[in-house]
Amino acid sequence: MSYILNGDRIIMGTDYYPEHWDRSMWEGDLERMLDTGIEVIRIAEFSWNKFEPREGEYTWEFFDEFLDLCEKKGMHVIFCTPTATPPAWMTDKYPEVLNARQDGVLYRHGGRRHYNYNSVIYQRFTRNLVERMGEHYAKHPAIIGWQLDNEINCEMNEFYSESDTLAFREFLKKKYGTIGNLNTAWGTAFWNQTYTSWGEVYVPRTTLSNNTNPHEVLDYKRFVSDSACRWAKLQSDILRKYIKPGDFITTNGLFGDLDNHRMTEESLDFMTYDSYPNMAYGLNSHFIEQNSLKDRMWCMNLDEVRSLKGIYGIMEQQSGANGWNTGMEAPTPRPGQITLWTMQSIAHGADYISYFRWRTSTMGTEIYWHGILDYSSRENRRIREIREIHKKFEAISELAGSEYEAKIGVVETYDNKFDAELDVWHGGVENASRMGIYTASQMTHTPVDFVYLRANTTAENLKKYQVLFYPHAVILDEKQVAVLKEYVEQGGILVFGCRAGLKNENGRCVQEELPGLARELAGAEVAEFTLVAEEEAPVYADWDGEKIEAAVFNDELEPKAGTKVLASYANSYYKGVPALLEHAVGEGKVLSFGGAFTREAAEIFFDKLGVKTPYRDLVELPEECELAVRVKGSAKYFFVLNYSREEQTIQVKKPMKNLYTGEEVSGSVKLAGYETLVLKA
Repeated sequence: MSYILNGDRIIMGTDYYPEHWDRSMWEGDLERMLDTGIEVIRIAEFSWNKFEPREGEYTWEFFDEFLDLCEKKGMHVIFCTPTATPPAWMTDKYPEVLNARQDGVLYRHGGRRHYNYNSVIYQRFTRNLVERMGEHYAKHPAIIGWQLDNEINCEMNEFYSESDTLAFREFLKKKYGTIGNLNTAWGTAFWNQTYTSWGEVYVPRTTLSNNTNPHEVLDYKRFVSDSACRWAKLQSDILRKYIKPGDFITTNGLFGDLDNHRMTEESLDFMTYDSYPNMAYGLNSHFIEQNSLKDRMWCMNLDEVRSLKGIYGIMEQQSGANGWNTGMEAPTPRPGQITLWTMQSIAHGADYISYFRWRTSTMGTEIYWHGILDYSSRENRRIREIREIHKKFEAISELAGSEYEAKIGVVETYDNKFDAELDVWHGGVENASRMGIYTASQMTHTPVDFVYLRANTTAENLKKYQVLFYPHAVILDEKQVAVLKEYVEQGGILVFGCRAGLKNENGRCVQEELPGLARELAGAEVAEFTLVAEEEAPVYADWDGEKIEAAVFNDELEPKAGTKVLASYANSYYKGVPALLEHAVGEGKVLSFGGAFTREAAEIFFDKLGVKTPYRDLVELPEECELAVRVKGSAKYFFVLNYSREEQTIQVKKPMKNLYTGEEVSGSVKLAGYETLVLKA
């Protein structure tokens, strides 16, 4: 059993950089952390030069000294491989280790993550260093686990170096076997893009109007994911030879063009996430599009992490104002918000919380990415709040190991995720429905899970969900359809949105009646389809007197024998055409909806299908508050989180225990701005 995520208690940590601070500060910092309730630190993720200051010259003394001090003080350590920042001596002598822009210009030393996964030279340096680090440090008693690299695919998830082209060719040879098969898969007869040899194939290059072959780009995204997964496995395989029993391997973040499920299965004991809800309040953040959920958007990200392996950890939790000197800026968390965002993470499945960072850096790009302490280390409001959070951890630790409860699953696949990122028609409906369904789930207090269809997914994995939404199953394969059919036959309810079955695995449109492979399961065909014209929007359908918007794109549906029409379009030139169908399959049913899902539409679906607000008989709360539920045996733990700065009133309809205080609670309960509550039923 690992030291963290042990199922016994919630554990607190922080991120620390001994190389940034004079040695005279180390002991005092560790003692103060322990006094605050922090018992784990993460170190070394950007410290290559401390291990290999010059090519082939390895030194261990710096971190030996620090680890020995940690052991003496009783501080536990997550040790990192420092491969996110290759040293200047390497990038200067071996520029082929660098990543490149699409036009071939190299990303030079001076930032971070400037390497490419496929450089044979960088792989060699990495193997040498990780091997030596594992051999030297892994047995140290202060170390409890390892982090691979840092935020894999963060900031840049596109790679255009010469090494990447060579590796891409090998990836394609393995997949297609012959250049003829590749030409067929990519449809290279279009615009005369046919290849006659592998040497003519490159990673996507700069083209006029950036009109690169979409089937090539889809495979390229798969290749980037494959490269990142192989990169993690390269390091994990080495460390497995050396780590102590009970020590773990993880990495942090959740980034694009990466099959995080595969990476977790192949290389990690669990994933950790970096949660920064304060970026929702940034004036110039390039990370997050502003929307009505604001900091509640991070609930969606946390649910994505939970889909990987259930319970997880947070490697970087918001603890101060965030920003870089190059453009991002966000305010200092208001009183109570650190607690709110911490409990947000725990509510959605985290049992380990590590705050970024202990002290704000006085140098470099992140001088405005504030930690628990400011530059001077003076006592401040944030550290006092974190001490109070630690007391809350002690009070709620019995819920460690509990699982998040949801009766609705939102189905995803990486093929569809990648395709929606490159296809604006697909992306338009996907983004609208994702936000619509998730906003509805938050505002109606209807928890959801994200459910990824994998090669090993079975109907047994799906049966715990009363309803599955597969908003836009654009790319479908026969195995996925078979699993979904079995789920429905056993009593499940499956909801498709528009565009289902449009493409094959290569992203090519199928030459059969839509919804393609889903036709039999849906009991429907698509007669016509169109983007919603701006002058006709919004287009509505009438569902038993409920006005439901069919947003963005509309399929004109045609029921097959035995399929019911539940709603028809109420306006536009296709007024009266079926917009929503129901098809009985075994003990369950499939609903086919001809549009994307707005928040309002999703709420109507929740209500009509009997899954809306499932805990209304126990807790009633306003939209400003979130309800999340974790379950352990017969115990249920209700997290109530007030995201508003204003006081909110909730109704506890059955006596429950306030875990923070141990008192019984029922009736009206007032929550101050940003206040949280954990109730046990």
